Amino acid sequence: MPKAAESVATLPGSVGASLGVLGDHLRLGRKRRKESLRAWALRMNVSVPTLTAMEKGDPRVGMGVYATALWLMGRDDALRALAAPESDVQALAQEMLALQHKGARRHV
Repeated sequence: MPKAAESVATLPGSVGASLGVLGDHLRLGRKRRKESLRAWALRMNVSVPTLTAMEKGDPRVGMGVYATALWLMGRDDALRALAAPESDVQALAQEMLALQHKGARRHV
């Protein structure tokens, strides 16, 4: 794999941990299906080293590889829901604060 980007070098710890958990889950899903690394990599159209890196949660692996693994497991619907606007609680809180601030300025 090419040299890691600065964004990978400065990856927040919790993000790295989440990728590790995702990789573990994807590996377990492959094993539960009794698929070898080689067979699963072939189905994903990636190399065995790339699949191994993905299963370790390597942030240098492209999102498309993770997405393909989810698709093979029938879980690509979960990918679509990850950043759904209606689940973005932080943005909703910011919008509410802005509305409250705007309302408070009208009453001054």
